[in-house]
Amino acid sequence: MPRLFDPLRIGRLELPNRILIAPMCQYSAVEGTPGDWHLIHLGHLALSGAGLLIVEATAVSAEGRITAGDLGLYSDANEAGLARVLSAVRAHAPIALALQLAHAGRKASSRAPWEGGAQVAPSDPGGWPTVSSSDVPHAPGELPPRALDEQGLAKIRADFAAAATRAARLGFDGVEVHAAHGYLLHQFLSPLANRREDRYGGSLENRMRFPLEVFEAVRAAFPAERPVWVRVSATDWVEGGWDIEGTLAFARALQARGCDAIHVSSGGVSPQQRIAVGPGYQVPYAARVKAETGMVTVAVGLITEPVQAETIVATGEADAVSLARAMLYDPRWPWHAAAALGARVHAPRQYWRSQPRVYKDLFENASFGQR
Repeated sequence: MPRLFDPLRIGRLELPNRILIAPMCQYSAVEGTPGDWHLIHLGHLALSGAGLLIVEATAVSAEGRITAGDLGLYSDANEAGLARVLSAVRAHAPIALALQLAHAGRKASSRAPWEGGAQVAPSDPGGWPTVSSSDVPHAPGELPPRALDEQGLAKIRADFAAAATRAARLGFDGVEVHAAHGYLLHQFLSPLANRREDRYGGSLENRMRFPLEVFEAVRAAFPAERPVWVRVSATDWVEGGWDIEGTLAFARALQARGCDAIHVSSGGVSPQQRIAVGPGYQVPYAARVKAETGMVTVAVGLITEPVQAETIVATGEADAVSLARAMLYDPRWPWHAAAALGARVHAPRQYWRSQPRVYKDLFENASFGQR
């Protein structure tokens, strides 16, 4: 049996295989509430055969959205909209579901990527003031955010906890805290964004303080029997920025606080980043985190081929792989990986007839008579 299709435990959550669908923003909600697009999109991905589907970055407050179209979980309307979507997905796809909780910080109030992604001024439609660790703008020419004071920090901790409580009510199997890609928690971690001189800035210990407080708030608000983990950027790809040594220290601090896994990505905090992109370019960072902490570790980033994914897991570089764009391009990627590697995968019975004859044992429990 290929290692990619071995079961995996994240905390007490057991997954049937080690293929995860990474969270991918859709910029298609209305005031944070999902509609029919999310029902189609998530339902589509839930039929993939992957072990876990992580729902896109979900803002813990209206001002924490990246764009006005971001998904949120800060109101009763948001919760009701997600309940509708999840009910339909669960009725037809036995896949584990997790939710990524996020706050965009200084990268909030932006246009959707297909509209250029530029910052929207608070005075313009769809714009609002932003906050961050310090009053340093993300890019030249952008308006600076407001540096959070103690009251603002307390509100954000409470917002994360409230969203985690809503996620628990919705029955999510796990929660991922977003501390990567240049969003608020990453802004506290990185010295490129954090210029504070209080107990939340300066030293590595101080820069980690607020992200760790947020993790603790989420962990306390989400049921103890369900896992909570964190997505990190292992490096800023900028000299003098956040790096793998900081990531290792952060991972160990999270582990001590009951973090169940670490999802290792990179970049996003500065437009000055210079990323050495190539197949599996972030995997070495995941491998080092796994080797030095022993945490359940998820690798992500240009993992596109079944043999590549199997090698990552089989050699112990990571415990699982997550796919994003590759899954959008090929929503049956786990089926094709199972076929290529000689494994079996879950598929809905309505699709059993699609099984190629050469792969007669591809689908679990598949039996479809002909008329």
